[in-house]
Amino acid sequence: MSEVQEMRGEKIYHCDLNITGVTDHGVALDAVLGGREKVPLQGTRFDVAFEGDIKGRITGKLRGVEYLLMRADGRADLDGRGTIEAEDGHRIAVHIEGVGTPRANEPIIDLVMNVRLTTASSKYDWVNSRQIWSLGTGDLAMGKIRVDAFRQ
Repeated sequence: MSEVQEMRGEKIYHCDLNITGVTDHGVALDAVLGGREKVPLQGTRFDVAFEGDIKGRITGKLRGVEYLLMRADGRADLDGRGTIEAEDGHRIAVHIEGVGTPRANEPIIDLVMNVRLTTASSKYDWVNSRQIWSLGTGDLAMGKIRVDAFRQ
Protein backbone atom coordinates (compact mmCIF):
# COMPACT_ATOMS: atom_id res chain seq x y z
CA MET A 1 0.00 0.00 0.00
CA SER A 2 1.44 3.39 -0.98
CA GLU A 3 1.38 6.40 1.31
CA VAL A 4 -0.29 9.66 0.34
CA GLN A 5 2.42 12.27 -0.02
CA GLU A 6 2.17 15.89 0.99
CA MET A 7 2.86 18.60 -1.58
CA ARG A 8 6.50 19.67 -1.56
CA GLY A 9 7.71 23.23 -1.30
CA GLU A 10 6.81 26.42 0.50
CA LYS A 11 3.08 27.12 0.65
CA ILE A 12 2.83 30.64 -0.71
CA TYR A 13 -0.90 31.18 -1.02
CA HIS A 14 -4.43 29.86 -0.68
CA CYS A 15 -7.21 31.01 -3.03
CA ASP A 16 -10.94 31.09 -2.39
CA LEU A 17 -12.42 31.93 -5.75
CA ASN A 18 -15.94 32.41 -7.05
CA ILE A 19 -16.93 31.21 -10.48
CA THR A 20 -18.40 34.34 -12.06
CA GLY A 21 -19.44 32.85 -15.38
CA VAL A 22 -19.23 29.80 -17.63
CA THR A 23 -19.34 30.00 -21.40
CA ASP A 24 -20.07 26.66 -23.02
CA HIS A 25 -19.39 25.69 -26.61
CA GLY A 26 -22.25 23.31 -27.35
CA VAL A 27 -22.76 21.28 -24.17
CA ALA A 28 -23.60 22.64 -20.69
CA LEU A 29 -20.91 21.99 -18.07
CA ASP A 30 -23.38 21.18 -15.28
CA ALA A 31 -25.08 18.62 -17.56
CA VAL A 32 -21.75 16.90 -18.24
CA LEU A 33 -20.69 16.86 -14.59
CA GLY A 34 -24.14 15.75 -13.45
CA GLY A 35 -24.04 12.78 -15.84
CA ARG A 36 -27.04 14.01 -17.87
CA GLU A 37 -24.97 14.51 -21.05
CA LYS A 38 -21.84 12.89 -22.40
CA VAL A 39 -18.84 14.80 -23.67
CA PRO A 40 -18.79 14.57 -27.47
CA LEU A 41 -16.07 12.41 -29.02
CA GLN A 42 -14.14 15.51 -30.14
CA GLY A 43 -14.40 17.04 -26.66
CA THR A 44 -15.86 20.39 -25.69
CA ARG A 45 -14.57 23.64 -24.25
CA PHE A 46 -15.78 25.72 -21.34
CA ASP A 47 -14.50 29.19 -20.46
CA VAL A 48 -14.74 29.52 -16.68
CA ALA A 49 -14.36 33.07 -15.35
CA PHE A 50 -13.26 33.40 -11.74
CA GLU A 51 -12.31 35.97 -9.14
CA GLY A 52 -11.66 36.02 -5.45
CA ASP A 53 -9.23 36.33 -2.60
CA ILE A 54 -5.66 35.12 -2.46
CA LYS A 55 -4.00 34.96 0.96
CA GLY A 56 -0.52 34.06 2.13
CA ARG A 57 2.87 35.36 1.07
CA ILE A 58 0.91 37.10 -1.69
CA THR A 59 -2.35 38.68 -0.53
CA GLY A 60 -4.91 40.39 -2.73
CA LYS A 61 -7.41 39.57 -5.48
CA LEU A 62 -7.11 37.12 -8.36
CA ARG A 63 -9.22 37.45 -11.51
CA GLY A 64 -9.05 35.40 -14.68
CA VAL A 65 -10.43 32.80 -17.05
CA GLU A 66 -9.74 29.07 -17.13
CA TYR A 67 -10.09 27.61 -20.62
CA LEU A 68 -11.13 24.06 -19.85
CA LEU A 69 -11.08 21.42 -22.60
CA MET A 70 -13.20 18.48 -21.45
CA ARG A 71 -12.15 15.31 -23.25
CA ALA A 72 -14.40 12.33 -23.98
CA ASP A 73 -12.19 10.12 -21.76
CA GLY A 74 -13.09 12.25 -18.72
CA ARG A 75 -9.92 14.30 -18.44
CA ALA A 76 -10.13 18.09 -18.45
CA ASP A 77 -7.11 19.98 -19.80
CA LEU A 78 -6.65 23.36 -18.09
CA ASP A 79 -5.18 26.50 -19.65
CA GLY A 80 -5.83 29.65 -17.66
CA ARG A 81 -4.75 33.26 -17.53
CA GLY A 82 -5.26 35.77 -14.78
CA THR A 83 -3.96 38.70 -12.80
CA ILE A 84 -3.20 39.01 -9.12
CA GLU A 85 -3.73 42.52 -7.81
CA ALA A 86 -1.80 42.54 -4.53
CA GLU A 87 -3.13 44.59 -1.61
CA ASP A 88 -0.29 47.07 -2.18
CA GLY A 89 -1.31 47.65 -5.81
CA HIS A 90 1.40 45.56 -7.50
CA ARG A 91 0.24 43.19 -10.26
CA ILE A 92 1.39 39.65 -11.00
CA ALA A 93 0.48 37.79 -14.21
CA VAL A 94 -0.74 34.22 -13.75
CA HIS A 95 -0.51 31.38 -16.29
CA ILE A 96 -2.12 28.07 -15.29
CA GLU A 97 -1.75 24.69 -16.99
CA GLY A 98 -2.95 21.43 -15.57
CA VAL A 99 -5.44 18.65 -15.39
CA GLY A 100 -8.90 18.46 -13.90
CA THR A 101 -10.48 15.15 -13.00
CA PRO A 102 -14.26 15.24 -12.58
CA ARG A 103 -15.65 13.09 -9.79
CA ALA A 104 -18.22 10.55 -10.96
CA ASN A 105 -21.75 12.01 -10.90
CA GLU A 106 -20.71 14.98 -8.75
CA PRO A 107 -20.29 18.62 -9.74
CA ILE A 108 -16.71 18.52 -8.37
CA ILE A 109 -13.45 18.68 -10.33
CA ASP A 110 -10.14 17.79 -8.63
CA LEU A 111 -7.39 20.09 -9.92
CA VAL A 112 -3.62 19.58 -10.29
CA MET A 113 -1.88 22.62 -11.75
CA ASN A 114 1.44 24.02 -12.84
CA VAL A 115 1.46 27.81 -12.32
CA ARG A 116 3.83 30.45 -13.65
CA LEU A 117 3.80 33.83 -11.95
CA THR A 118 5.45 36.78 -13.70
CA THR A 119 5.98 40.40 -12.67
CA ALA A 120 8.41 43.27 -13.15
CA SER A 121 7.72 44.49 -9.61
CA SER A 122 10.94 44.35 -7.56
CA LYS A 123 8.90 43.60 -4.41
CA TYR A 124 7.57 40.38 -5.94
CA ASP A 125 10.45 39.42 -8.25
CA TRP A 126 10.92 36.23 -6.20
CA VAL A 127 7.87 34.77 -8.06
CA ASN A 128 9.70 34.84 -11.41
CA SER A 129 12.46 32.40 -10.51
CA ARG A 130 10.62 29.32 -9.27
CA GLN A 131 7.85 27.03 -10.39
CA ILE A 132 4.53 26.88 -8.53
CA TRP A 133 2.58 23.64 -8.14
CA SER A 134 -0.95 23.73 -6.85
CA LEU A 135 -3.79 21.45 -5.84
CA GLY A 136 -7.42 22.33 -5.58
CA THR A 137 -11.06 21.59 -6.20
CA GLY A 138 -13.75 23.22 -8.28
CA ASP A 139 -17.27 22.86 -6.90
CA LEU A 140 -19.56 23.86 -9.74
CA ALA A 141 -22.76 23.41 -7.73
CA MET A 142 -21.50 25.98 -5.23
CA GLY A 143 -19.62 28.08 -7.82
CA LYS A 144 -16.39 27.85 -5.80
CA ILE A 145 -12.75 27.04 -6.55
CA ARG A 146 -10.23 26.45 -3.75
CA VAL A 147 -6.51 26.18 -4.42
CA ASP A 148 -3.33 25.83 -2.38
CA ALA A 149 -0.08 26.79 -4.14
CA PHE A 150 3.48 25.71 -3.33
CA ARG A 151 6.72 27.27 -4.60
CA GLN A 152 9.21 24.64 -5.68
